[in-house]
Amino acid sequence: MLEAALNGYLLALSLILAIGAQNAFVLRQGLRREHVAPVVAVCAISDALLIAAGVAGFGTLSARLPWFSEAMRWLGVAFLLSYGALRFRAAAKGGQALQPSDAGAAPLASVLATSLLLTWANPHVYLDTVVLIGSISAQHAPNQAIFGVAAACASLSFFAALGFGARLLAPVFARPSAWVGLEVGVGVTMWAIAAGLALG
Repeated sequence: MLEAALNGYLLALSLILAIGAQNAFVLRQGLRREHVAPVVAVCAISDALLIAAGVAGFGTLSARLPWFSEAMRWLGVAFLLSYGALRFRAAAKGGQALQPSDAGAAPLASVLATSLLLTWANPHVYLDTVVLIGSISAQHAPNQAIFGVAAACASLSFFAALGFGARLLAPVFARPSAWVGLEVGVGVTMWAIAAGLALG
């Protein structure tokens, strides 16, 4: 039981540490100190639901539907390209507009919608949670549920640390140029992920 929990936690943590759309968005919201708790909750709950689906056996189902993964791939490419373009446009407006003290807070509904899209429209999330974690959980029978719960806990702890710990970087991002750099970095990351998906 303990081995299943430890393996589930470490596997999920190693997968989520990779720079991605979710992480970049949570970091950005944490730096701006805007709706951090709801964003962390949406990302963690979404991951938990996907992990539960994978552990329950949907990993095998999705692996048998080639059209599903292909559709998710191109949907992800389109979304990541659009989101990256928005970040480049924000950077082009200059750092002044990106300072959390000057810029008005985005509406909660808009922030939550972006969080949901960055999670559910991202094919990497399905591959990591539903397919990979789901298939590896089968190796820990009869403790698959414990494996899955530990994996979901890893997601929650990571997003919480990223979102609420981002404020430690606030002095760095008090400079407008740092916000411009962050936006450009997020845009480049999104486009790089999109290129990787498009090229298979």
